[in-house]
Amino acid sequence: MTIHDEYRAKHAKSAALWERSRQSIPGGITHDIRHLAPFPTYVERAAGTRKWDVDGNEYIDYWMGHGALFLGHCHPAVVRAVQEQVARGTHLGACHELEVRWAELVTRLVPCAELVRFTMSGTEATHLAMRVARAFTGRSRIVKFTGHFHGWHDGAVVGVNPPYDVPMSAGVPGATLDQVVICPPNDIKAVQVALERGDVAAVILEPAGGQSGTTPTIPGYLQELRALTTRHGVVLIFDEVITGFRYSPGGAQAYFGVTPDLTTLAKIVSGGLPGGALCGRRPLMSLLAFRGDPDWDRSQRVAHAGTFNANPLCASAAIATLELCADASLQARANKAGEELRRSLSDVMKRVGVPGTCYGEASIFHVSFEGKPGLAGPDRPRRAGLYHLLRCALMNQGVDSSMNHGWISAVHGDEDLERTVQAYERALGAMVAEGAFGGA
Repeated sequence: MTIHDEYRAKHAKSAALWERSRQSIPGGITHDIRHLAPFPTYVERAAGTRKWDVDGNEYIDYWMGHGALFLGHCHPAVVRAVQEQVARGTHLGACHELEVRWAELVTRLVPCAELVRFTMSGTEATHLAMRVARAFTGRSRIVKFTGHFHGWHDGAVVGVNPPYDVPMSAGVPGATLDQVVICPPNDIKAVQVALERGDVAAVILEPAGGQSGTTPTIPGYLQELRALTTRHGVVLIFDEVITGFRYSPGGAQAYFGVTPDLTTLAKIVSGGLPGGALCGRRPLMSLLAFRGDPDWDRSQRVAHAGTFNANPLCASAAIATLELCADASLQARANKAGEELRRSLSDVMKRVGVPGTCYGEASIFHVSFEGKPGLAGPDRPRRAGLYHLLRCALMNQGVDSSMNHGWISAVHGDEDLERTVQAYERALGAMVAEGAFGGA
């Protein structure tokens, strides 16, 4: 059987659910990244490093809740905390002690976090960060880097994927896009030219590199960026939705030793439940506070609402997670596993005769058929079809990860890694046997 033949044979119930879903859900999926050819799998349950789909197939999981589940699926401490809270109330419509404890944990762990405001997603957090920066500086434009992803709101959808002058979505007004200045990553001179315009409020970036480090940040660049933004009075925003509490208990800013003015968080910060946060220096974050001055409160303060902000269920999961993530040995273990897996997968690709390599940093790995990208990003269009085929081939072998990268948790063990390497070798071998790489 071909890879797709085997995939269809193993996933008959998923295929039926996908056909059914397209009658009520656009395209049959609820998140763009879950698009998969020929159809996605439907997962029924998960525990630890494993998950099981509706057809009964078991997988070693490297999606890990899109990177949110650093402690693995259904960690006992998180499950217990949520179960206890759901019996006390799922939405209290009021302030509660859990949100205070949650904020205290964030301020203790994240170097820049003097104050914290909770959101319901990373997209909301970056949206709020840009608004705060504009209010603080009185300027309108935001500098972002090609290949860096900051959510799907209007102010962040340009410069994400090549061709970079085409927004990642239709329906965004040109006037909004005009407020974003695009620079290539790792090019400090380009940022300097942009800041000399005098109308830039903030520079936002994923500190470890665009799209989960697909285009890594070169050593010393963050330090240069910190000095440059300080000199020009521009707000430096680290988007740590992915790196927060993963690279280290204090995120990438602690890992690299560079402290921004604002940080956006999601995924791990809410313990695998919906949630996000904006945190940062007191002068900026205080723009969100009421002062009792009618003029300030109405027209100068940064407004921010949200029915589910700091929801008690999310807060309970977050507290249980962050209390454990404060132990740096968890990140050290996951980072070591990342090094081992990247090395082993690179060796497998060479052995099987597949072009490209496996690279990454900390507990994140990227399998690239184009090779490691240059400093400005991928040097040619990504071969999307190959990555879809790879994911199907991997699931046939009992491993599930994103199209080209995966997130290792603190609970992935030696057996998981060994079986994963074996699965990649069989999956890549099947691709070679089908002639997927042509003459590459």
